[in-house]
Parts: sequence; structure tokens; C-alpha cells
Amino acid sequence: MLRIIRARLRQGHRTTRYPAGPPPSLPERYAGMPVIDGAECPSGCSRCIDACPAGAVARCGRSVSIDTGMCVFCGACETACPRGAISFTREHRLASRDREGLIVKPGAAPGPRDIFDAKAAAVFGRSLKLRQVSAGGCNACEADTNVLGTVGWDLGRFGIQFVASPRHADGLLVTGPVTLNMREALLSTYDAVPEPRIVIVTGACAISGGLFRGMPATSGGAEGLLPVDLYIPGCPPHPLTILDSLLRFLGRTGPDGRKAPGGRIRAAKPVGEPE
Repeated sequence: MLRIIRARLRQGHRTTRYPAGPPPSLPERYAGMPVIDGAECPSGCSRCIDACPAGAVARCGRSVSIDTGMCVFCGACETACPRGAISFTREHRLASRDREGLIVKPGAAPGPRDIFDAKAAAVFGRSLKLRQVSAGGCNACEADTNVLGTVGWDLGRFGIQFVASPRHADGLLVTGPVTLNMREALLSTYDAVPEPRIVIVTGACAISGGLFRGMPATSGGAEGLLPVDLYIPGCPPHPLTILDSLLRFLGRTGPDGRKAPGGRIRAAKPVGEPE
């Protein structure tokens, strides 16, 4: 017992101070929000479109756009471009409240979108219980979600926890492309969550089907099956991206990702009042 106590004292406090302090450092090869310099796109060039394995790059005028809801952040488009028109920044704040907001167009700044939901903040701002549903995922998104429960991240300090039963949940966090075998289970789990409830889709597969989009064994993600309140792109999203998304969605941090003084919830209004 004494050895254990000495080890704990030697290890000290290991939970990240974010959002009260700086965010944890990201891996050297981390690829975040892409930016597109449309002026550098050669006329008629389609190298980036042809190189994308997920079909996330599409023609946009004389340049291209990138759908981060489909993107697997492999960097193939960046490598394929001979003029350097596409680059991936280290911006980890990727989430959006609507599908259109995930599409990066030429000239768009790589800053975060405002994803604050006043109704969700009023109801779930201080306590949010989520039922995680892996709808055919590869366990990458699931692993990066589960790591938020470790002492390094300690998601529970924000009142956000994952629960075993949808009856005890305030919403769903869905991962995976929603295989046909999991489709009915996902819909039944959603029906079992009492209202009001929210749906968060995490990862390219859950948003659009990802690399499995169009395959007959999948439903192409949760889009169209459930009313989605928050989209968190990535393949998989970094734990910092998931945490930032949840906190800004609930107003626990401001648009810049910084904690509000005194831990206040951002401008939450009572349910029923117009935003």
C-alpha cells in the first residue's frame, strides 16, 4: 500500500489543464482543417480529385472544395497538387452543427465554426449522459472517444459521461458507417432515449459513410436516419477535437475554445425562447 501511495505522489497530477490551460500538444504528423488557395489551381487540373480515396474533393468553380465530412485526412490531395494549392493546417477545431458547414471552399480561413447550441446548453450544459453506438465502426473513433474517460482527459469533470443504457442517456454518440446489421439496433437505441435528446455523429464513416460510402452493406452513415445535432469530422477525430466539440456545443467554452471565467455556461437561454 505504501509503495502505491509513493508511486501516486511521484506521478502527481496528470489530467490536462485544458480548457483552463493550453491544449495538449498534437502529434507531429497531425492533419487538421484543410485550406485551399484557389488562385494556385491550374486550369482544368483534377489531380487532387483523382487522388482522393474518399471522394471528398469536388470541383468548385475553377478550383476545388473539400468535404471534411467525407475526408479521411490522408493528405493524398495535398501531395498530388503540383502547385501547393491544398494544405492541411493543425487547426483541430473541426466540428459543425450542419452538414454544409463541413465543406471547405477556396479562400476559407481555417478557424473554428460557432457550434454553440443554446437549447442543448440550457438542458444539458451541466450534465450530459451519452450512449455510444458503434454502428459498424473499425474501433478507431471508438478508441479516441473512450480515451476521454482516462485520467489524462477526465471527461467526467465536465459532467459528461458515457452510460450503458439508452434509458439513462440524454443522447447518442454514433460512430461507424451504420452497417445494415446495425441499422435497426441504432434506430431502436435512439427510440429508447427519452426526450429531449441529441445526436452526435463522430468520424467520417458516421457522417457520410467514409471509405464505405455507396457500399450496399452500409447505410452511408447516420445522416438521413437520425436528426443530427453535431458533426465531428475526422478519421478518427483526435480526442482533443471531440472534447473541444462537446465543450463548445454546450457553451462550456467560448468560440475560441477558452474556458469562460468562473466556468460559466455561455449565454444559455431557457428552452422555448428564440435564439
